[in-house]
Amino acid sequence: MAGSRLPSTRSLAERWWVSRGTLEAVFDRLQSEGYVQRVAGSGTRVCAVIPEQFIAVPLARETPRRPVEPDQLDAGVQSHVPFVARRPDAGLFDLKTWARCISRGLSSVAPGVLEAAHPAGLPALRVQIADYLRSYRGMQCEADEVIVTIGIRHALDLIARSVLQPGDTACVEDPGYLPARRLFALAGAQVQGIPVTSEGLDTAQLPEIARLAYVTPAHQAPLGMTLSVSRRLALLDWAARADAWVVEDDYDSEYNYNTAPLAALKSLDSGDRVIYCGSFNKNLFPGLRVGFMVVPKVLRRSLLRTLQLTGHSVGASDQLGLVEFLRSGAFVRHLRASRQAYQARRDTLLECLGGHCAVSGQQAGLHFVLWLPAGVEEGDFCARAAEAGLTLQPLGKFCHDVTLPPAVIIGYTALTLAQIRYHGRTLAQLLMAA
Repeated sequence: MAGSRLPSTRSLAERWWVSRGTLEAVFDRLQSEGYVQRVAGSGTRVCAVIPEQFIAVPLARETPRRPVEPDQLDAGVQSHVPFVARRPDAGLFDLKTWARCISRGLSSVAPGVLEAAHPAGLPALRVQIADYLRSYRGMQCEADEVIVTIGIRHALDLIARSVLQPGDTACVEDPGYLPARRLFALAGAQVQGIPVTSEGLDTAQLPEIARLAYVTPAHQAPLGMTLSVSRRLALLDWAARADAWVVEDDYDSEYNYNTAPLAALKSLDSGDRVIYCGSFNKNLFPGLRVGFMVVPKVLRRSLLRTLQLTGHSVGASDQLGLVEFLRSGAFVRHLRASRQAYQARRDTLLECLGGHCAVSGQQAGLHFVLWLPAGVEEGDFCARAAEAGLTLQPLGKFCHDVTLPPAVIIGYTALTLAQIRYHGRTLAQLLMAA
């Protein structure tokens, strides 16, 4: 009963033949959870109100519960569906190593790190990201230029909210990454599509006045070409003349299968005009939700202010795990292994398709473009593919003003070799029947 006095630990120890230290630990636990009160000289008494009454509402009468409606997943973002594009294979990720990294990270920090992380991200993680970018992307950057985000779209949203004003011109690639166009439009910008040629963004068609230009220079989304060095220099020269910013989306630069990659566009940025955006979600696993930006010094304060206002930040435990994952070399080892696996899958799929088609953009990244035979409509081909169990994205979906020959986007990285062989033969048969 409430207020009842419990026997002393000494008497219970003698009665039950249990160590008194064990009973003291039990009583301390009951007190910490609010079940008893221990007062010196007065013994241990049962609390009048049990703790559950402070954390749970009174039980209502039993009412029947309705069935839960299952979530309707978007087929465009599921892994292991042939041939959904831009999806890594989470099965290649070493969860045991990740668990050890999270454990080491959490055990090595003081409670203060878990209470109030820096809005730009944990300093230790920003140091590791800057070290990686210097070593593998040719960028001369320091930790104080890095801001941790939850991914590329989060970075683009921060940029749109912080840099763009209603009526500003924002240039994007055409065809290009649709969320970038939509996020800039939501900020009130006038979005202008710039055509893409075999060398990447056609810099000659950039307007004289614009606030920013968004590009995917390493592996253009979706066509897959690399922005040439001459175009990179022309883009930076345009940014200096127009007093504009260049947003570099480096979403899958780690995967090159034929040659060494070019350094990031940011590495040529002597005028500090490039906002570099990267992500761990494409090379580790999509559910991680950790990305980063390398930002010009004059934009850092406004971007951080927007980040704090929106409240979208990465949890401390994931950041601490990534610190250990990067520091230990596990990240680079994962990149080497996944690159080898993805190259084998690409080669197997191209072998299945044989000489029945033309492809482009297959030299890098997580997808390539499959060009359809003349006279075949993208919509009809995708519909027939869906009947055969294949999920294809038409190239026209990514076009705004430009018109390109019919093609589809083919993702292969999230499929096993057995799946690729099976579904690759189906795709080849559809092409021959087209």
